Amino acid sequence: MNIAAIIPARGGSKGIKRKNLVNLNGKPLIAHSIEQALSSKLIDRVIVSTEDEEIMNISKQYGAEVPFTRPEELAEDHVLDLPVFEHALQYLTSIDKYEPEIIVHLRPTAPYRKIQWIDEAIDLLIKSNHSDSVRSVSSPNQHPYRVFTINNEGYLDPVMKHLHPTPFLLRRQDLPPMYYYNCVIDITKPSTIINKKSMTGDKILPYIIPSDEAIDIDSYRDLDIAKLFFENKYGV
Repeated sequence: MNIAAIIPARGGSKGIKRKNLVNLNGKPLIAHSIEQALSSKLIDRVIVSTEDEEIMNISKQYGAEVPFTRPEELAEDHVLDLPVFEHALQYLTSIDKYEPEIIVHLRPTAPYRKIQWIDEAIDLLIKSNHSDSVRSVSSPNQHPYRVFTINNEGYLDPVMKHLHPTPFLLRRQDLPPMYYYNCVIDITKPSTIINKKSMTGDKILPYIIPSDEAIDIDSYRDLDIAKLFFENKYGV
């Protein structure tokens, strides 16, 4: 199968300046995702989508392709993933004459992935004809059964009351398994993006990753945690 990894990496960022190029474990943040994709047994092309010249050059140094320049209007902070991937697919199919059957979305902000995870998640979608996508998920640190909103009268209102009258009173061992989307690995069929105008579609398969290994960097605190994780993992 034609399987392409697309790594979106715009130059701007609000939380951490030039986040995709910040140093982590001796290399730019984006390099981790590039190297992981290149190490996959199933991915045949690794493509970076960016508008930023420095990111382009560094991505090429680490072995990724940068066959197009992302339009500036698709690199603003309010732009969602869908138009970015629509643009990439349009280029690959119309200009490059390459039609991927599966798209692997690897965010630079998730610098830790086992190669086994990537290949297993891809294989999961390959073997499921009726699924639209695969998303990596993890168990939340705070269970949703113990989450509240505050109602108009100022009282705590349990979010999961539609599933249990007093969900917050259940013992830990009685809480049902629940998962959050950790942004580590996204596998999508191009038909989901093109025909359903969605990055996920309606039928999403889960790929479960241990919560203590799921890293997503959005703030300086997240970056500090990632640095500690890598120090403990690799002794650097």
